[in-house]
Amino acid sequence: MRLSFLTKISLVALLLFSQTLFAQQPVSDGVAMADQLRADGKIWVVVAVVAAVFLGIIIYLIRLDRQIGKLEKEVKEKSSVVSH
Repeated sequence: MRLSFLTKISLVALLLFSQTLFAQQPVSDGVAMADQLRADGKIWVVVAVVAAVFLGIIIYLIRLDRQIGKLEKEVKEKSSVVSH
């Protein structure tokens, strides 16, 4: 099953927006390290690093999908030329 680029982007956006909904749920006992990071204002550094890594993985996967698609086209064209 091959998804279009627009469909992939829509799915990624939906995934990212759903993560923010889950992140807003209250924690019953709290996490000391997270509380300290929030108090120091450093939690945004952690969020930025995680977002950068996630974005890098997404970009890598999109590029890899395009390259594999090109290779599949080449193989399909060569196999159709050989069979004729």
